[in-house]
Amino acid sequence: MDTDHLIRTLAADNEWRARSVSMWLAVGLIIAGAVSSMMFMMALHVRPDVATAMHNPFFDLKFVVTLGLAIPAIAIGLRLAHPAAPVGGRIWLLVVPVGLLVLGIIADCLVPQRLSWSARMIGNNSRVCMTAIPAMSLPILAASLIALRHGAPTRPALTGAVAGLFSAGLAATLYAAHCTDDSPLFVATWYTLATALVAAVGALAGSRVLRF
Repeated sequence: MDTDHLIRTLAADNEWRARSVSMWLAVGLIIAGAVSSMMFMMALHVRPDVATAMHNPFFDLKFVVTLGLAIPAIAIGLRLAHPAAPVGGRIWLLVVPVGLLVLGIIADCLVPQRLSWSARMIGNNSRVCMTAIPAMSLPILAASLIALRHGAPTRPALTGAVAGLFSAGLAATLYAAHCTDDSPLFVATWYTLATALVAAVGALAGSRVLRF
């Protein structure tokens, strides 16, 4: 086999792997998303005042932040599924939801409040948040790891951690529709802790499941 033919073969195999991982991930997210949605409907519910809450920019910010984490993390995860693929430029996209949260916290502190900042940070649903987001993340994380196995990640722990990030981001998007704590201080504290927990589980699972 000459060098040119070998290069074409490797390139074709890489393109096939890219399509395969993307397809598996899309299917996995659809199926696991349905499972997580069923968990949400069975254990939680959409908050009763959602129509009014939609006019609150801090309520809307929760969805912008969670999807702002999930969408770039999916793109980074797909990139990491390829051997030694550079992801430096895309990693910075994960700073966007952090920056939005910081702006939200500043705005929240500038608005006259009846509750202290500590009360807004602790909220009323911290236990539910720390339970619901990781629980609804698990089906998505499992499906994501199965999909990413169809690639060839050379950094399994990092790939698993990123899978945990977008799994938590999608689960947090569901949970945000139930959560009545709209303060960015609450989101920055409890959503972040729940997401970090799922990312840690993803890193641990990825280091074993994605190793080849």
